[in-house]
Amino acid sequence: MIVDLPGTTTGAVNKYLVKLRNDVGAMTLGRVLTLVIVVDEADADAAIEAANDASHQHPCRIIAVISAKKTHASRLDAQIRVGGDAGAGEVVVLRLYGALAGHGDSVLVPLLLPDSPVVAWWPKEAPRIVSDSPIGQMAQRRITDAEQAANPLTEIRCRADNYQPGDTDLAWTRITLWRGLLAAALDQAPYEPVLSAVVTGASDSPSAELMAGWLAQALQCPVTCRRTRAGTGLTGIRLTRPSGDLDLLRPDGAVATLSHPGQPARRISLGRRELAECLADELHRLDPDEVYAETLTRGLALITSEASTGQEESPS
Repeated sequence: MIVDLPGTTTGAVNKYLVKLRNDVGAMTLGRVLTLVIVVDEADADAAIEAANDASHQHPCRIIAVISAKKTHASRLDAQIRVGGDAGAGEVVVLRLYGALAGHGDSVLVPLLLPDSPVVAWWPKEAPRIVSDSPIGQMAQRRITDAEQAANPLTEIRCRADNYQPGDTDLAWTRITLWRGLLAAALDQAPYEPVLSAVVTGASDSPSAELMAGWLAQALQCPVTCRRTRAGTGLTGIRLTRPSGDLDLLRPDGAVATLSHPGQPARRISLGRRELAECLADELHRLDPDEVYAETLTRGLALITSEASTGQEESPS
């Protein structure tokens, strides 16, 4: 069900939410948090769809704050979605016009679920210091996505310079499976130290940068981030040990090959993660991610970057 409320107020939106809850019953109960999406009109539909999918794992109230045309007179247009149009919760879309577009925090406060955590998500461009932004200040967790910025590597370095507990970035979430595979491989014989590592990834991939930073911080060894052409993502990792190299290569973005001396190579499904899947992962936790914090604030400073001189699919 979709209800449009043009030229409305937050009080009227709240009253309508209560009415719908009484009408449809328990389908809107059990929400565990409020997810606030700060987004422009052009990216709103994709972001709301991803949030709807993620809400099946984390029932929540989704509030999309959309800055519309600032040249118009101040006005609030709202839309309420429940049932099949709202995943496992309810969606409130707020379009702010004119001077109101600069006061999204004031508009959404009356619509936050009482006594529930607030998670803020910027699907595209985000404030330089998200924790200092008006909406960021009211959130326990603040999710950004450096990959969507105009300059992803500059953006992830900006996140490192301005990190505050509760910040996270989807570029980090996208390498969760990679980190799990490497950790599992190193837990098997031979139990040798890693002497050096090479991460191969695209020149515009903040995930490759974070992977290199994580390895540098966790293994305390020299790590090189080797850059390939833009758009190829994270394609390979080589860990050098006394007995030989452990390679995890994904040249096609879908299937990876894990190989190390004395064992047959294994092919592993390692496709690029969907946006909704990454968002759902971040909604699993509301406490600060200490490993991400150490990677961002310490690990990135330890890596060496260089241009690739060989084939893009191999770290060698």
